[in-house]
Amino acid sequence: MLRFLWARKRSLRIALVLAPIFIFLRTLWASPNWTDRSVHTVLRFDPTQLDLNSPDTKRDLCKRHNWKPFYPKNQQSSRRLYDLLMVNTKLEWLEVRLNTTYDHIDYFVIVESPKTFTNRDKPMIVRENLGKLAAYRDKIIYHQLEIPEGFHSDRANPAWAWEDLQRNAMYDQALVRLKGNPAPVQGDAIIVADMDEILRPETIAILKACNFPLRLKPPKSEFYYYGFRFRHKGVEWAHPQATYYRGSKTILPVNLRNSDGRIQPLIKLDTADLWNAGWHCSSCFATIEELLTKLSSQGKDLWDRVGEVYERIDNNQDLPRILLDQRERFSHLLDRDGQNAGFKDHP
Repeated sequence: MLRFLWARKRSLRIALVLAPIFIFLRTLWASPNWTDRSVHTVLRFDPTQLDLNSPDTKRDLCKRHNWKPFYPKNQQSSRRLYDLLMVNTKLEWLEVRLNTTYDHIDYFVIVESPKTFTNRDKPMIVRENLGKLAAYRDKIIYHQLEIPEGFHSDRANPAWAWEDLQRNAMYDQALVRLKGNPAPVQGDAIIVADMDEILRPETIAILKACNFPLRLKPPKSEFYYYGFRFRHKGVEWAHPQATYYRGSKTILPVNLRNSDGRIQPLIKLDTADLWNAGWHCSSCFATIEELLTKLSSQGKDLWDRVGEVYERIDNNQDLPRILLDQRERFSHLLDRDGQNAGFKDHP
């Protein structure tokens, strides 16, 4: 009898200790303040007019977005931002990205693979065209993917393994190997993105100035398909992601993008959403050939996507500036009307 009472007392004490912890975590999980759209939405301002080295400017900017300012340990320096991205076929989108964010990003870390995600040989588009990117070259850190000997995948869809290899290579084959001034230091911000996921310049200013959570998910982006005339209805696109450099404790790109690598409730504690933070334009190609290449190289199709609904937006002005300034060149991204739907290789 005494043993039974002692066991019940012990169970009660454990329950009393764990209950508040469970309630606290459950509250965060069910309705975290981080994911309230009204709390963290990118406001409109001109980042070129901000002095992010000014404590007052940083304090005001971050307060308006419900964060506190970030102050590096070395007060003589400011936080730098590294844009980690994979390039496969979209050289045009690389130019749009560089043009939109060059004045705000410190380094573009580009990893290009000689293989598609389905293990087929492909041309090295960026390497062969670096000369055309001379205006942006001083901020570009280029790396050709190193494929481990005997690399293969046992997954049902091997394309995911190839994608994960290339995505993590942006960090473990490129970023951590940097020496001297380009090398990251504790607290520098990192963006993990696909080529067609572009942050607004305002968002980049916020990431540089503010002490955002360890996993910024995404920043969320306006989601378009085929061009900027068709916007996805519903939840914004959940990429790219942002974090900050912590040496060996830095979250790997794949874990950051997939929101894994730790116990889910703990990940939730470190995660925030930043709404209306950028643009994502999926399958936004100039030619049908490029679209077919994407489908074959990534092992994807366009069937059985029930619930994917888009609204038509005419005369859309919420675009990267280069598209508005060079409308004729990028007409396929602005107008999909007509018999050829804007594809330049279709009569």
